[in-house]
Amino acid sequence: MAGNDDRSHPIAGESFEEFKHSFSYGSRTDLNFKFLKGLSDDEASSFFQELLWRLGNSFNDGTYDRLIELVYEWQIRSYNGPGRWTYEDGPFTHLKKPLAESKITLITSSGHFIYGQDPAPFGVKNMTQENAILRIIEFLKAAPALSEIPFSTPKSALRVRHPGYDVRAAEADPNCVFPTQRLLELEGDGLFGELAASAYSFVGAAAQKKLMNEVGPQWVSMIQDQAIDGVLLVPV
Repeated sequence: MAGNDDRSHPIAGESFEEFKHSFSYGSRTDLNFKFLKGLSDDEASSFFQELLWRLGNSFNDGTYDRLIELVYEWQIRSYNGPGRWTYEDGPFTHLKKPLAESKITLITSSGHFIYGQDPAPFGVKNMTQENAILRIIEFLKAAPALSEIPFSTPKSALRVRHPGYDVRAAEADPNCVFPTQRLLELEGDGLFGELAASAYSFVGAAAQKKLMNEVGPQWVSMIQDQAIDGVLLVPV
C-alpha cells in the first residue's frame, strides 16, 4: 500500500507462498499484483522468472511493453476461473428501437464521483484510497452507493476511490473505466440518438445480494423514469 515503508523489507521466516499472498491486502498490498495469490508456487515462480528475463531484455533495447504484456497474460491466467456468482440467465434485453434513435447512459463500477459530492462510505469524508483498501471487508458487506455524474463534468472535477483495483490509471485517464468522453464523441458521430444528462458510478466491491435485491431495483426504476432506452455497463 502507498506509504507503507516496510514493503521492501523481507519478513523473517516468510515462505514464498506468504510472499506472493502479501500483494493481495497484505504487507505488500499492490492491487496490480494481487493476482499472484491465485497462482500456485510453481506458476508464480515462472512468472517472476519470465518477468526478470524480459526486464533484462528491456535494459538492452529500451522497450518495456513486453513487461506490461506479461502482467496482463498472468492476470488473465489467474482470474480466468469460475466466478463466485453465476446466473441462469442474462440481464440483457433487445432495444425497443434502433440504436440510432435510442437514449443511452453509462453505469460503471469504477468508484468515480464528483469533487464535493463524496459518497463518504461508512460516514468517512475524504477517505483516502489507502484507507479504502484497508476497509475492503467492510465494503464487501455494504450496499453500494450510486454517484450521479453529468456527462458535461470535466476531468478535473472527477475523483475515484475503490478498494478492489489500482486506481492510478483511472486517475490519469478516467475514460479507461468511466468512458464519458468516448460516449460524447460517439454521440457526435451519430452512433445513437442521444445521451442522458448523467452517467453513474459505484464501487463494485460491495455486497452482491444487496446490490441485486435492494439498490439494484431502485436504480432500474430510476433509469426507466428517465425514459432511457439502453445502458452501457462497464464492470471493473
